[in-house]
Amino acid sequence: MLQTPENRGLPVPQAEGEKDGGHDGETRAPTASQERPKEELGAGREEGAVEPALTRKGARALAAKALARRRAYRRLNRTVAELVQFLLVKDKKKSPITRSEMVKYVIGDLKALFPDIIARAAEHLRYVFGFELKQFDRKHHTYILINKLKPLEEEEEEDLGGDGPRLGLLMMILGLIYMRGNSAREAQVWEMLRRLGMQPSKYHFLFGYPKRLIMEDFVQQRYLSYRRVPHTSPPEYEFSWGPRSNLEISKMKVLGFVAKLHKKEPQHWPVQYREALADEADRARAKARAEASMRARARASARAGIHLW
Repeated sequence: MLQTPENRGLPVPQAEGEKDGGHDGETRAPTASQERPKEELGAGREEGAVEPALTRKGARALAAKALARRRAYRRLNRTVAELVQFLLVKDKKKSPITRSEMVKYVIGDLKALFPDIIARAAEHLRYVFGFELKQFDRKHHTYILINKLKPLEEEEEEDLGGDGPRLGLLMMILGLIYMRGNSAREAQVWEMLRRLGMQPSKYHFLFGYPKRLIMEDFVQQRYLSYRRVPHTSPPEYEFSWGPRSNLEISKMKVLGFVAKLHKKEPQHWPVQYREALADEADRARAKARAEASMRARARASARAGIHLW
């Protein structure tokens, strides 16, 4: 915060005719500052007073600019989320989507930012919902969604019933948990859903009821753990990675997922990156031990004349 400088005005002169205690009744000779015209002294005080006023004005201007930037950023994020929902709804009818429709119904006066908005929307569609946004008619700026792109490895998608959007939502939640120190309060998860354009307890055409999906599927299948936070009144609850996620999904993969959403490299978050590297090393050692154990069993079986395959 900018500090208001100290007032460095002129010294206050003694009143004319004021007696000096060291001289019997004699008046002191007027000082140089007393001889200056009153108008000049007054002008000096006004100049000294202008400096703090200008500083306060500058601080207010900086604060106003920062607030305007935050509002613009929030509006941009909101527009991206609204465009994602608009594209998903339009895709239900399997009809092409034109740029003019997107501008008319969603983007509005942010038309100049269309390239950035649609690029960010495409990223969310790709990594969160498992759709690819394709422009198939450049002349008329027409787009379609293709639900064939697998967000992660095929075998992981099959674990969730081959449902790319469900896996994308799970990865979003795992990413939120990981970036917040390996646990996230329940309220933070519901707030993330709202930022994605979903109400936790309202029907969504891709996920059904999101809260039910999370509590009855992700938690029951042990992708997520859900527990009460100790010593909270009223009681609060939090999510963490479940044992199945720890076994099937690496921290580096989740960090890479988050990095792609933010268009950054995983090293941008050094604490999480170091933790992910350590996790990768642990997984490599465990895999090596398992392979060594399997080879040892195979050799023992061969010596005993037993064929495993």
